[in-house]
Formats: sequence, structure tokens, C-alpha cells
Amino acid sequence: MNNFTAEAIGTGLLILFGDGVVAGVVLNKTKSQNSGWIVITFGWGLAVAVAVYAVGRFSGAHINPAVTLGLAVTDQGIAWKDVPTYIAGQYTGAIIGAVLVYLAYYPHWAPTEDPGTKLAVFCTGPAIRNYVANFITEVIGTFALLLGVLAILGNDLTTGFAPLLIGLLVLAIGLSLGGPTGYAINPARDLGPRIAHFLLPIPGKRDSDWSYAWIPVVAPIVGGILGAWFYKGMFT
Repeated sequence: MNNFTAEAIGTGLLILFGDGVVAGVVLNKTKSQNSGWIVITFGWGLAVAVAVYAVGRFSGAHINPAVTLGLAVTDQGIAWKDVPTYIAGQYTGAIIGAVLVYLAYYPHWAPTEDPGTKLAVFCTGPAIRNYVANFITEVIGTFALLLGVLAILGNDLTTGFAPLLIGLLVLAIGLSLGGPTGYAINPARDLGPRIAHFLLPIPGKRDSDWSYAWIPVVAPIVGGILGAWFYKGMFT
């Protein structure tokens, strides 16, 4: 399996399970409706673990442009020539995963009246819209992600358990830092499904909030690079 295919499959699984758990919690007339933030954060953590287990041996399972760019900038395991292939696979998989969530929950879009709720299935949005604060939150969250991932992978004791531990790391970020912005911490996770929301014939949908969309793309890249630099400077 080549890197593009592996990253597309891994990111597709990430979005299928991650956006899928959000859909189950927030859309009307699902059996898991209103089950809450804890369910969403656990779902996302498990989504990451499954995705990393699935394709880690093929591409390293970056499943996140912030991870790919953070590793490339700090020269930690990926050549710059491979970066476009990884990122293209990630965005492709994210869009496909979002379409699958749309299909899986097809009967539940029309009964859900709030268009903001429908958008929330696909992408993040701030609890309080303050672009500077929202940007800082996403930088901090992705800094923690890269630092944690590299620390886990650098520990010989985690062999075989690394994907699960990375999933638990994402769970911890969601529980601790997810409240302000919904913790995108992944440009593909946010922009890919946002594009799908824009294109799909979802009944009663709103605009895709493009005025906010740059934050969960740019801030995670900044945070990822800073986190990778910090790990390389302090732990290697």
C-alpha cells in the first residue's frame, strides 16, 4: 500500500468514526442523541487509535497535515518530497469519510432543525468567537498533540500499544482543551469535512462558516511545528 492510499484510508476511518460519533450525539432521533461531550471525546480518541492501527505500518499513520509538516520541518522521519502525497491523501480521506457519515445518518438530517447542529457534525466551531483566543487554543492543543505523539513513539515500552496511547492522548486533549474550539488539532479533519458539508445536499443546512475555517487549518500547523521543535530540542 502506498503512502497516499494509506493516509486516505487512515484519515477516512478517523472521520468516519469521529464525525460519526458527533452525528450520533447531536442529530435528532438517533439512539445516542444527547449522550454528551464525554461520548464525543471517547469516540474521537478511539477513532484515532483505530486509524493508526490500520495504516501505521504502511505510512506511519500521520492522518493529520500538522503531524506531517511538524515532522518534515524538524527532520524527524519524513522527506519534503513525500509531504504533498501525505497531505493529498489526508484531505481525500477526510472528504470521503465525511460523505460516508452523511450517508450513514441520511434519515436524520431532515428531522434536525438547527442548521448549526448539522454543520457541527462536519467541522469545529468556537464556543465563544474570538479569533485570537481561538487561534491560541488550537496552537496549544496541537502543540500538546505533537509533543505527546513523539514522546509515545520515542518510548521503547510502548511497542504495540502506541496507537492506543495516541488515542488516549487525543481523548485527554479533548477533555482538557476541547471546550473552547472543539479541538480540531488537524487541518484535514476540519477542512475536508467542511468542504463535504458545502457540497452535499444536506436539507436545511447553513453556510459552511468559511470566515472561521482558516483557524483550524493554520493554528494546528503552527502548534504542530512548535510541538515537534520542542520535542526535538528538549528530548533528543
